[in-house]
Amino acid sequence: MKKAMVFSIEEFATYDGPGIRTTVFLKGCPLRCEWCHNPEGQSTKNQIIKSQNGCTGCGRCVKEARFVGKRIEYTERSIEVCPNRLLRYCGVWYTSEELVDKIGENADILNASGGGITFSGGEPLSQHEFLFECLKRLKNKTSRAIQTSGYCDSDVFKKILSETDYVLYDIKLVDEDAHIRYTGVSNKKILDNFKILVESGKEFVVRTPLIPGVTDTVENLNGIATLLAENQVSYIELLPYNSFAGGKYASVGMEYHPSFDEGLRPQPHIDIFEEKSIQVKIM
Repeated sequence: MKKAMVFSIEEFATYDGPGIRTTVFLKGCPLRCEWCHNPEGQSTKNQIIKSQNGCTGCGRCVKEARFVGKRIEYTERSIEVCPNRLLRYCGVWYTSEELVDKIGENADILNASGGGITFSGGEPLSQHEFLFECLKRLKNKTSRAIQTSGYCDSDVFKKILSETDYVLYDIKLVDEDAHIRYTGVSNKKILDNFKILVESGKEFVVRTPLIPGVTDTVENLNGIATLLAENQVSYIELLPYNSFAGGKYASVGMEYHPSFDEGLRPQPHIDIFEEKSIQVKIM
């Protein structure tokens, strides 16, 4: 039985697929998107995070921490010496059986709303063996969804799809060089797996985050619209940039220095999609 680390379980979520859902956030992600709003989900390690609210700046936790370059790694001792108890571990190990037993408790309520369970992250496909076990255990119990970048080998993606009912698929940038620059990886696997998703007949929705000056450009959105039209996809969800994303980085000892201008207002350019008969929803 596989084990994986979960950094959050959000109950009664309404933005992670149809109906009311329980969303499970798995740790670990191969991408390093400049705008990542879950930095605690990037590493597979059980990190110690620090709440910034209530910190008096006494420095006791820092004295007991380790430094990896400019990054602070808090220690068990850091937790112990904090007078305001602001540090905690961000991650819980689960076997697939333990997790499914826990998240399946509200299955009847979720099913009544047309909802179910969504696995997110991080990137859930980075722990694909564990994910596969969970999906199999949930079969015929509730709707099973994944929220993914699609970054994995095609055989892994096909295997996960075989036990998935619904997919929320992120397409950020169509230009490979831009994708490498802003996410740290090529988008070749992502675009190849998108074709597999389209051909699978599974129900899915494409989502694109609107990052000012990066993904919201006319060139990029036109490329995404063209990709969707070529694959007879007639609906997309656009996600406005989360301007509060940077506030979470300090809690895991990281610095947030995006190269794009956070002060710019993201442009959805809805007309680009409408010209290709693609319905747009801004989340």
